[in-house]
Formats: sequence, structure tokens, C-alpha cells
Amino acid sequence: MKIALIAHDKKKPELVQFSIAYKTIFEQHELYATGTTGLKITEATGLSITRFKSGPLGGDQEIGSLIAKNEMDAVFFFRDPLTAQPHEPDVTALIRLCDVYNIPLATNMGTAEILINGIKRGDFTWRKIVHDQS
Repeated sequence: MKIALIAHDKKKPELVQFSIAYKTIFEQHELYATGTTGLKITEATGLSITRFKSGPLGGDQEIGSLIAKNEMDAVFFFRDPLTAQPHEPDVTALIRLCDVYNIPLATNMGTAEILINGIKRGDFTWRKIVHDQS
């Protein structure tokens, strides 16, 4: 599966810890991330991650482009709902694209736990069918 990892600044440590905890699952998949988030996860885990620009500089849109082309299977986006984000329209667009293209999206630790365990069990094999029909 192709998995995107994104986190707002105050949530980056949480996503890094999550990535450490589930490294054995993540290393079986193709990982993508926005700039700083990807760097921090790679430094902490050694995972191979394709990095885009940081979110405010277009990284969210780059990942959104992959979603629109049916080239992303799941998104872990640890959002900070208590801090204003200068690129909020990009964040909203990314979430909307996940809804439009039925991409599983985890925006917090609780949902992320469910999603990663579903990935581990193979619950998202329907995504392969979607790719095969493209």
C-alpha cells in the first residue's frame, strides 16, 4: 500500500512515536510524507520515505494530487485542531479528496490505531481491486 504521513507541528512528536511503535508494519509499505514530518520520522525510525515539500509550501497539495490520481491508499494526518493553520484551505482540500476517493484517513491517534491494525490484518485489499481497475 501507498501510505501518506502528515502532521501539524504540535503533533509531529505524536506521529513520530506512532511510527516507531508500528515500524514493522510501515516498513512493508511505500511511505510518503510532507517535508519536516518525513525527515523526523526517518531520523527516528530509519524508514524509507518519499518526502514532499512541507505542508504550507505545497506538500499537502502534492499528496492530494496522488490521491486524485488514485495513487495513495491511506493517509495518517495528525491534525492540531487547537492551533490556526495558515494553510487551512489546503488541509480542507486534502481531507475532501480523501472523502471523494474513499481513502482511509486517520486524523488522530485513536483512528490511527484502528487504521494501522486494519492494514496489518489486510482489511484494505479492496484498494488493490481499485488499482487494478484504473
